[in-house]
Amino acid sequence: MTVELRGGLDGSGMKVAIATARFNEFITGRLLEGAREGLERHGVSEDDVTLVHVPGSFELPLTVRRLASTGRYDAVIALGAVIKGETDHYDYVAGEVSKGIASASVDTGIPIIFAVLTTHTIEQAINRSGGKNGNTGHSAAIAAIEMANLLRKI
Repeated sequence: MTVELRGGLDGSGMKVAIATARFNEFITGRLLEGAREGLERHGVSEDDVTLVHVPGSFELPLTVRRLASTGRYDAVIALGAVIKGETDHYDYVAGEVSKGIASASVDTGIPIIFAVLTTHTIEQAINRSGGKNGNTGHSAAIAAIEMANLLRKI
């Protein structure tokens, strides 16, 4: 018989940290609202959420690694927005942030959910932070709960 494991969506008693970039705060603030709402809707108490503000998305990998390394959190969510401009800066930041967050999650064994928008335009970022494409922050909250529950079962 095949054993099948799935993470549930009950966040009761779960401790979650959210690291959010201040750069592009118009977008990251909306992602944060979505994440908080998603956590609350699935049973994570506001008292069990730690919110950390960092200057920009480039600072997220170090911060989420440190948070995950404390052992105090069941999951960590990284929120940011990197919007393409006229220079190559976007390419360097987006690539390093994604690699750094993935590495932190694998190295610590704590689910770190990547909710850093990497878009070509502000309109695309708006659409993914509560606009017509939903809210990536909300989706990240659900993924954090599901992954924390799944890892408990493994």
